[in-house]
Amino acid sequence: MAEFFDLLRTRRSIRDFEDKEVPLDLVLKIIRESCLAPSAQNGQPWRFIIVNNKEWIKRLSDESKKNLLAYLRENPDAPIKKYEAVLRDKHFNVFYNAPCLVYFVGSKKIRTLQVDCALAACYFMFSTAERGLGTCWVGLGMNIEDPEVLEHIGMPMDYRIVAPVILGYPKNIPKPPERTEPKILKIVS
Repeated sequence: MAEFFDLLRTRRSIRDFEDKEVPLDLVLKIIRESCLAPSAQNGQPWRFIIVNNKEWIKRLSDESKKNLLAYLRENPDAPIKKYEAVLRDKHFNVFYNAPCLVYFVGSKKIRTLQVDCALAACYFMFSTAERGLGTCWVGLGMNIEDPEVLEHIGMPMDYRIVAPVILGYPKNIPKPPERTEPKILKIVS
């Protein structure tokens, strides 16, 4: 059990990767393991889109940046305002030039989709870390709206992206940030 707790303590979000492909069979194995996650009523609503083409990852980054900047024009006080400078930087890739991107997606009709996919993404990130790979859930990368782009990546129109997770071989693993004590509002006994 100690190894599991070590994994909990040492898994980090990675944003700097070696220029090395992740074998597709390994990505598929990790995805299969992520499907062991619990889901509401065992519905297992998650679906996956794997993008392991750097040009397409860049194109998806540019699409997401374009849509976020359009959103900021209409909502200038939105919390993502703090990212405006990097979103305008043509060299900034929201996916940090990772060699692989996995979208966790599912039907918009599933009420518990957000939680179910988040649980699968957590299993995915821990399974990946166990193998010495790094991941990062990139919230800025889920803003894909162009119908042609969505069609090219195989995204059904009645689905939505829940978790864009990048993976690759980390150049380094950052030290863990300080964690605060849990804030327990009340204990009802």
